[in-house]
Amino acid sequence: MTTEDIIEALGGWEGYSIEEMEVHQEEGKVQVWIELTPLPGIARQCSGCGQMVRSIHDVTPRWVRDVAILEAETWLWMERVRVACPNCGPKLEALEWLAPYSRLTRRMAENVVRLCRVLPIKHVAEYLGLSWDTVKSTDKAYLEESLGPVDLSGVEQIVMDEFAIHKGHRYATVIVEASSKRVLWVGRGNGREDIRPFFELLGREGRQRLKAAAMDMNSAYEQETRYQCPFVEIVFDLFHVVAKYGREVIDRVRVDEANRLQDDKPARKVVKSARWLLLRNRENVKPKDRVKLDELLKANRKLSTVYVLKDDLKHLWHYIYEGAARRFWEQWYSRAIRSHIEPLKKFARRLKEYLPGILAHCRWPLHTSLLEGINNKIKVIKRMAYGFRDDDYFFLKIRAAFPGNTG
Repeated sequence: MTTEDIIEALGGWEGYSIEEMEVHQEEGKVQVWIELTPLPGIARQCSGCGQMVRSIHDVTPRWVRDVAILEAETWLWMERVRVACPNCGPKLEALEWLAPYSRLTRRMAENVVRLCRVLPIKHVAEYLGLSWDTVKSTDKAYLEESLGPVDLSGVEQIVMDEFAIHKGHRYATVIVEASSKRVLWVGRGNGREDIRPFFELLGREGRQRLKAAAMDMNSAYEQETRYQCPFVEIVFDLFHVVAKYGREVIDRVRVDEANRLQDDKPARKVVKSARWLLLRNRENVKPKDRVKLDELLKANRKLSTVYVLKDDLKHLWHYIYEGAARRFWEQWYSRAIRSHIEPLKKFARRLKEYLPGILAHCRWPLHTSLLEGINNKIKVIKRMAYGFRDDDYFFLKIRAAFPGNTG
């Protein structure tokens, strides 16, 4: 087999010829060393202006890693050429198989990227015999090039939510286009100033184009969105309202009832241990536990009342006509106030302030439940990285995982 045959079989190192090949084995590790020299007298492309140049300014020897040959690590010892470009001056030649200043061939870099889609960076580095930083920087460079700037043209409806980025109540915000489920933007923090860069990226026309934004009752989200987009409709999400009801009403009533029953230890134990039974949707309660739930609700009027009103509150998001939704709300609000249960009355009065954003669901049936899968995937990405030390890279991985569905 000739040198040309080897080059063609391996996919080619165009512009270079094989000077020498050696196989090295040390401690059970096999490596192939290939020495490449530039072909003489050929025109080479300037990486600056793209012009073909025959004059060489200088060469610099360097080691470059290529994909394994028969499972043996493959290293190229090559002379990297700088052409004497009449337009740009001394400039690296452009090679299809090797990016400027890279120590990995393009096909080796592509191999790294493919593995990073399914494996943690640490495992990819160990498998390929590369450093953690090399794997991370290679994958990050590919994501930056392939994803490019996010396209925000045509965005009219968004959904925003927070997710935990580290322990200790440190959060980031993810914003998704509602129609395509495409991640538009990710940023650290969940305050007004933290999400401001997204609206700056939208630009004036984009902010005027935005029609609806779904979110939880985070005042920072609402305030900044209304400030940036005065005509946008805020839609408050069912999941977060019900979760808030669980924390502020059901948990509070359950604790109060447990304290009231401190002299009746068996009854107190039943109430104290019923937290998850009361917070879960009834359809998600196991059949054997439904009996316990029914017995508890029959025995305790206050818990029964707040439990029933929790389920009834969810129906508010089923309406498509605002008039009917408003009448249902008035009935629910009246029942809550007449219940004489202070945590429930307090919650109902606070929720009344958010009624316009709840009724907006009739016109814009948006909700953050579409972010549930995204947030779960974000947790997987964090685990695979064993803790990202680079926000930009982490957020690029999230964007790549959710390019959206255009069908």
